[in-house]
Amino acid sequence: MNPYNRAEILDINFSQKLKNGSLPDTITKHSISDLGLKASDIISIFESQVFSRHMDIKARELKEKGECFYTIGSSGHESNAVFGHIFPYTDIAFLHYRSGPFFIERSKQIPGSSPLYDMALSFMASSEDPISGGRHKVIGSKKLNIPPQTSTIASHIPKAVGTAFGIDRARDLKIEEKELESNSLVLCSFGDASVNHATALSGINTARWIRSIGGNVPIVFICEDNGLGISVPTPKDWIGKTFSDQEHLKYLSCNGLDIFDTIKTAKEAESHCRSKRAPVFLHMKTVRLMGHAGSDIELSYLDLDQIENAESKDPLLYSAATLIKNKVLSSDEIIDLYENCRRRISYIFDHATLKPKLEKAFDVMTSIVPKNIRKDVPALPNEDKREKLFGKDYNRLNRPASMAKLINYALLDIMLQYDNALIFGEDVAKKGGVYHITAGLYEQFSIRRVFNSPLDETSILGFASGLAHNGFLPIPEIQFLAYLHNAEDQLRGEAATLSFFSKSQYTNPMIIRIAGLAYQKGFGGHFHNDNSLSIFRDIPGVVVACPSNGVDAVKMLRTAAKHAYMNGRIIVFIEPIALYMTKDLHKNKDNGWSFNYPSPNEEHEIGEYVKYGEGDALTIISYGNGLYHSLKAKPKIEKTISNKIKIIDLCWLSDIKIDQIINEVHPSKKILIVDECRRSGSYGEGLMSSLYSKLKSNIIVKLHSAEDSFIPLGMAATSTLPDSQSIYNNAIKLYKDD
Repeated sequence: MNPYNRAEILDINFSQKLKNGSLPDTITKHSISDLGLKASDIISIFESQVFSRHMDIKARELKEKGECFYTIGSSGHESNAVFGHIFPYTDIAFLHYRSGPFFIERSKQIPGSSPLYDMALSFMASSEDPISGGRHKVIGSKKLNIPPQTSTIASHIPKAVGTAFGIDRARDLKIEEKELESNSLVLCSFGDASVNHATALSGINTARWIRSIGGNVPIVFICEDNGLGISVPTPKDWIGKTFSDQEHLKYLSCNGLDIFDTIKTAKEAESHCRSKRAPVFLHMKTVRLMGHAGSDIELSYLDLDQIENAESKDPLLYSAATLIKNKVLSSDEIIDLYENCRRRISYIFDHATLKPKLEKAFDVMTSIVPKNIRKDVPALPNEDKREKLFGKDYNRLNRPASMAKLINYALLDIMLQYDNALIFGEDVAKKGGVYHITAGLYEQFSIRRVFNSPLDETSILGFASGLAHNGFLPIPEIQFLAYLHNAEDQLRGEAATLSFFSKSQYTNPMIIRIAGLAYQKGFGGHFHNDNSLSIFRDIPGVVVACPSNGVDAVKMLRTAAKHAYMNGRIIVFIEPIALYMTKDLHKNKDNGWSFNYPSPNEEHEIGEYVKYGEGDALTIISYGNGLYHSLKAKPKIEKTISNKIKIIDLCWLSDIKIDQIINEVHPSKKILIVDECRRSGSYGEGLMSSLYSKLKSNIIVKLHSAEDSFIPLGMAATSTLPDSQSIYNNAIKLYKDD
């Protein structure tokens, strides 16, 4: 035998040990009668374990032929099949990549399921894979309540916590859009190495935090502890010592080699979590077999005796010994089952290899942007309800107000129209947010719909993704743009990819409100004046909005809510802090930047821009603070050149209708892009490239952006940024250039 082919060795060892009666001594202290299960239940669980093992073996074989593309398997973790049996399929499950046995066993709860074939298609990256359509080897199924997870370590844990929280909250609020049963719970599995990740600690901590203040979080964290993170050993007793004595977290442990012990512990976890609506940490000790993945050569970091010691603890051997001892199956019957499973897996994979693959970019990209998850939005609230809700502010709606106030009004209307909308984040409740944008919402809608979060951006965004799994329209707030970077993967790796990897069967609708950008002279420095939006430029499917004034902010928020609700869109809504309270434009008390609140039916569709002026001498394209300063410079520019110019406010930084923009600017021949963000990686840089790639005539395009610098404190706070004078200077120079 080839010592490097551990799959072959495991396969041979199982059959030989059964035939010669050299199975390990059973370690269980329980009997079938203790478990409340029938012999047929135990056989079913064991069969799922065996099927999963043969899938792993077959995948390794086909990888060598170039027909299988992802061979990270479940070998050694086969006891998670127990969880697929004990927990009903109505309990949504966020699983890690070694959960094949769970998936196979859970599928048996729904007649007509084809888990083996479905997983084979996923292994083969076939376009007929029912969950991802060939985009990744993922474990998932809409009908089985298993959203697909990819291999980003622990990133699904905050999302799972948000979903758990949303189950009871949806029931209490009587949310019509909810998708999960009111008494259901959440399963979330991960490996022992994953718990060291900040994201894991964030999610588990948030669950405990919510429980500590009286909230319900019905979630079972399942840590499948095989003692290794690829090549890095987990310190002895690390998991138990870390999680066995944490407040507001029920700790249970079991031996994954003992199928009966695992069943008993799973049932205890299920009972406690479902009845108490409180988080449980289920620690299952197991082993890892066949290495981390197909490309992993264990002998490069483990001795052969260490590998063989792990293989001697093969869960299938222990399960077989337990079945024989309890007279569930004989040795011969187990061998027959094992070989029948092998033949069936071989047959299924042989057919799956023939199925089509994704080939064209268009087909790959079809699921990036979800569409039509709901037919329409809720009806606009009647005026009597609005008048009661707005109170004393109702009579002020037709008076000029700042952007901050108008956004506050818009959120009131959205919360009234969308019963499933939730606003949360640090300080958003009684305090009303750092900038008081959410002031009064807590009093109007109660803590059930407007609530504070821990100081943890990762948990805030993960929470939003999870809530969306149960029909909510989450509106999380990130206090400052610079703080988003702590949690970037929850947007980039989790929320944005879900539709892509599930063929739009799952979506993460949300509106992420972020106070951002620079120009605050009296506060902060870089960490409160971050002027880089480059993080959002390359995330497929995410809509980025940046209004420059209160009217557009209101209309765009309404559009964001509509598309999140109807089409499952993720909208990043950047609110320029420096413009929150700005009232004037050209001179003191001119109220040139104060506006009346738009009527409830007014919106601003994604991709639509706003035009100021009709002149063709020069076109300025900008957004946010850049738009504001461009308008300040406009009269002086026009006076100097004795001609009229045009200024375009992009409003939406993604989904830019570039052809319409080109038609708009074409007569001017000269275009100045004003971007308040740093030059490198800015939207202005991208827009410049797009314009030049499509322009058909000799048009000059120049970019005037912020310097590639962090923002300093004090008098120099705006020194690296465009302002009305620098915009004027650049516009005049461009106008005069041949």
